[in-house]
Parts: sequence; C-alpha cells; structure tokens
Amino acid sequence: MYAPRVFVSMICALLVFAVATYWIHGSFYTTLIQTAISLVIIQIFYFIGVVFMVSREKKRMRKTLEFQKDRPASADQAGPEAIPAVSRHRPTLKDI
Repeated sequence: MYAPRVFVSMICALLVFAVATYWIHGSFYTTLIQTAISLVIIQIFYFIGVVFMVSREKKRMRKTLEFQKDRPASADQAGPEAIPAVSRHRPTLKDI
C-alpha cells in the first residue's frame, strides 16, 4: 500500500460520506460525528492491513532464510549432486 495514495483515497471517501450523511440527515453535528467514527474505522482497518502485509512478508523471508540455511554452501560440502559454485571472477584481457 502506497501511503499517500491511501490517504488521498481515504479523504475522498470521507468527503463523499460526509456529503451523503449531510444530505440524508440535514444535520452538521450528526455529519461530523458519523464522519469522525468512519475515519476511526478506516484507520483501524488500514493498520490491520499493514500488520497483515508485514507479517506475510516476515513469513516469506523466514522461509527463504530457512531454505538458504538447509542448502549446502558449496559443492565440496554437498557431494556430486550439488550445483557447482558460481565464480565471482570477472575475466580481464590478461585471462584471454
């Protein structure tokens, strides 16, 4: 969730809600109270959404780290069926 986009969308939704509430009830005070309650509810669900996404990412990262831990570090430790290690040496003109 991109925060500025969420806040702009939230403000637009609250404005529409406030206009509709004022049109239905005709009371500024009722509109203000109900819009404030809506704001709190939206913020609660936004917080829950962010916590959910962070926990999902944490689980994904934990699985990745466990996979890397279980995987052999090099071909010498793993035996003949292991994938050969990648060389980080960049060839130069001297190598040719």
